[in-house]
Amino acid sequence: MNIHDYNRHAWNLQSAEGCRWSTPYPDEVIERALAGDWEVRLTPNRAVPADWFPSQPRLDGVDLLALASGGGQQVPIFAAAGARVTSFDASDIQLEKDLDTAARHGLSVSVEQGDMANLGRFADGSFDLIFNPVSNVFAEAVRPIWRECARVLRPGGRLLTGVMNPCFFLFDHRLAEETGELRVIHPLPYSDIKDMDGEMLEEQLDAELTLEFSHSLEDQLGGQCDAGLAITGLYEDGWDEESSALHRWMPLFMATRSVKL
Repeated sequence: MNIHDYNRHAWNLQSAEGCRWSTPYPDEVIERALAGDWEVRLTPNRAVPADWFPSQPRLDGVDLLALASGGGQQVPIFAAAGARVTSFDASDIQLEKDLDTAARHGLSVSVEQGDMANLGRFADGSFDLIFNPVSNVFAEAVRPIWRECARVLRPGGRLLTGVMNPCFFLFDHRLAEETGELRVIHPLPYSDIKDMDGEMLEEQLDAELTLEFSHSLEDQLGGQCDAGLAITGLYEDGWDEESSALHRWMPLFMATRSVKL
């Protein structure tokens, strides 16, 4: 199975249905960004600190790659803040939402469809900033993504990325949703293909739902360092009761700011 192609199709379906991550921001949010009042999120709830960006409140002159960040949310905000934005996403429909939302406000963005582990269409040192919300759970391997990010960043450029706590994948989530009981059933690193019960995997594929993978902290954090990126900031974030019963017990996400050496 080609995981990228499968998840591309699954995300197109999910985006067409209009999930939380696929609903364009209201016009007033973009209008406020045009006036210099904006914030964005790498994880579900916490806004990215303003000092993680190379300048505030404007991003004029910043070449920004929005990596797996489609859906009419962060991309038009960055464009409204003055950045030259390229949105790179697996989902065609997510990219269409970026274009449509930006155009509604007279903003210009570029879009590219592809696999975030292969940024070969971009030359070395093409960007000042990469913004990558939680998305590498849909990739089998994360280190190729970090290497490509480091390659296309200019020296001193920044990678802002959100990742899921790998501990999330330890548990039986159906049991937790039904009874509130937390039962460890999976080893780490986790793979839907290798570790999910066969019947559940068949249901997942029949429903054309995305396939997910956990990644060790060594790969998530150490992988950035090995790629030539120095981690200069980190924070954790939670979720909500509707999304996961684990929300009450531990932070389920983290975000990092890295700088290309």
